[in-house]
Amino acid sequence: MERKGSKGLGYDPIWFGVIVVLVVEMAMVTPPVGMNVWVVSGIAKDVPMEVIFKGIVPFVLVEIVFVILLIAFPEIVLFLPELMK
Repeated sequence: MERKGSKGLGYDPIWFGVIVVLVVEMAMVTPPVGMNVWVVSGIAKDVPMEVIFKGIVPFVLVEIVFVILLIAFPEIVLFLPELMK
């Protein structure tokens, strides 16, 4: 049974939305956008930008692994929506 609103490309819109949100979240902490890093830099003026970028590396790496898992196993994202059918 196909979910209402599914596109013919085989991607579920809920899964696609979750992937887009996660990728945008990564873009907000990595160069060249790094808007969240600029905000932290503005608040903690005594901390150099290099230190802030080094501090986010583990979080970005975990998020990359998480996105890879969600692409490989889309059932993870769709588990709860499937229960609501």
